[in-house]
Order: sequence, then structure tokens, then C-alpha cells
Amino acid sequence: MPTRQNVPIAEWQEGDSVAGFALVTRKERRQDRNARDYIDLELTDNTGTVFAKIWADSAALDADFKAHDFVAYRGAVKSYRDQIQLSIDQCRRATYSDRENGFDEALLIPSTPEDPEDLWRRLEALYQTIERPHLDRLARETLAIHGKALEEHPAAKTIHHAYRGGLLEHVVSMAEMASMVAGHYPELDRDLLLIGVLFHDLGKLLEIGAMPANDYTTEGQLVGHVVMGRDLLRERCAAIPDFPKEEQVRLEHLILSHQGRLEYGAPIEPRTAEALALHLIDNLDAKLAQLRQAARNQSGFQYMRGLGRWMYLGPEKSADDGPGDDDDASTDESDTGVQLELNADS
Repeated sequence: MPTRQNVPIAEWQEGDSVAGFALVTRKERRQDRNARDYIDLELTDNTGTVFAKIWADSAALDADFKAHDFVAYRGAVKSYRDQIQLSIDQCRRATYSDRENGFDEALLIPSTPEDPEDLWRRLEALYQTIERPHLDRLARETLAIHGKALEEHPAAKTIHHAYRGGLLEHVVSMAEMASMVAGHYPELDRDLLLIGVLFHDLGKLLEIGAMPANDYTTEGQLVGHVVMGRDLLRERCAAIPDFPKEEQVRLEHLILSHQGRLEYGAPIEPRTAEALALHLIDNLDAKLAQLRQAARNQSGFQYMRGLGRWMYLGPEKSADDGPGDDDDASTDESDTGVQLELNADS
């Protein structure tokens, strides 16, 4: 079987021989029941993530690369518990010269499937509808200061929106939902709810590193995004003369309670209508995002660890359903002249 070169992870099929480039998002050295070393990996590109193994008999076992490195790989696609898995034969750190063979970091960093410019336009348009002047100023100045980071940052390390632009996508989705919910329930303070959406995860700009590392910072592990988000709110409110104290406290409560329950990391549970609405909107958007992401590469009944249950992701896909059957996408390396030179030590 010819090796499929530089084919996106989402298009792999069981039985494929593949070679290309990926981002290593996890690398752990372990031992099997016979005390032989092997390496457990996660490889990622901008279409998906795959679990991978480097077994004891592989030449790649002692290759010099680590988590968050870009690598060149070669291996066989297998199936394990109804999910594809890559058994790696060769792997090394990618180098600048690999660009001649298709290495491009932008294709390997998971990013929002939505148009970032469109997301930003939608966000600005929505926050321009805030009515109270001090809250309007709070929103405008916060977006001016943190907007660029918001566009680049993931919303989480693994569970939901864990890709470049994920935080912006999450906030826009929640803000649009919050506007609709507030329109349906007149007892909700729409302005406060929208500001709560903007700030609820803003602390993740400090808690989690930007892509491709997407890992917890020391401050993130010791303090956490909830408290950091409350601190960012206090900082912005302090910059606005005579900001109403009562409204600031209600906004702080939105941030501190948005995770809903103490066991989920909330310092306090929701005690206002807006806080309850914010928690439910956040929870719904995060859970549907998990399902949406899973359904891109899986079908049928799958166990969703983040949801703690089996979920149905639609009818089982046949081999004819996948984009990987396009003959143009499956190319013998001898036809293209692409040689990844995976044995190179770099």
C-alpha cells in the first residue's frame, strides 16, 4: 500500500500507511506488562487529534522530541476500541528544511472552524448594544485591551473549544445566546448578563498559555481563572470613575459563580437570576461544543468522558462517506518526490 503523505488526521482510515507532520500535544513514557518501555502520544493538526503509540521495537522510541514540538512521523493507522490510533515507526522533531516537504505550523495548530473576522464583527456589534454608559465603557475598554488575546486563545486545555480562537468562539456563542435569553425573560438584566459573558472566562488568558503550548501556567495552577477573571474585572472597573459599587459586586458574583457548583470549582453558587442564566448558558455551550467536536471524527455511540455518559453521534459512517477516499488525496511518495527523511537526527 502506498504511503499517504501530508493527509489531514480527519481523513485517515484504518489500514492507511501515513507520513507527514503534526504537533505533539502529549508525550508520556510508560511500561507494558512485560516491563518494556513504550511512548503514549497525542498528535494534532488543525483537523483533529489522534492517539499514537511508539512501541519498544520502534526506532523512534528514543527520538529527541517532546510535548509541544512539531514532528515528522511515519506509521500505520489502526483501530483500537472503535477509534483510530497511529502506530509510529519513525518520528523526529521537524526542522526548517521540512518546509520543502509541506511542513507548515499553521496547518498543525487546531483553530476555530469559524471565520475569526466574522466572530469579531459579531462580538463588537453585540456589545455596542449595551445601554448603560459605564457598562458600555467597561465592555469597550476590555475589548480594546484584551481583544487580540481573545482572538488567539483557547477556551480550555482539552475539554471544549481547546484550539486557537476557541475563547472568542465560546464568548460570541454565549453572548448571542445570552441576548436571546434576556429577550425572552424580561426579569434578566441584559447588560449585566452580557458583561458576565465577556468576563466569565477572561482569566483563562492568564491561566492557560496560548497555542500551541496550551498548558496551565504556574499562576493558573495556583490561583485559577475564576479568581483571575474577578481580578481583571476589578482592574477595569477601577479605571472607570464612580463605577457603581453594587453593580460591580453583582458582576463579580457572575464570574465567581459561573461554574455553578462548589465541586466544579465555583467559590460560590449562583444566587442571582443573571448568575444562574450565565451558568446554564456556559454549560450548554461547552457541552454542545464537545459533542460537535467529537462528531467530526466519530459516529455511533461513543463514551464522552467530559459528559460522563455514552452519547449518540449519528449513524455509523461507511468508508465511502469519508473525504479520505478522494484518489487525489492519497499519493505515493514516489510520485511526488516528497521524502521526509524521518531517520534524520535533529
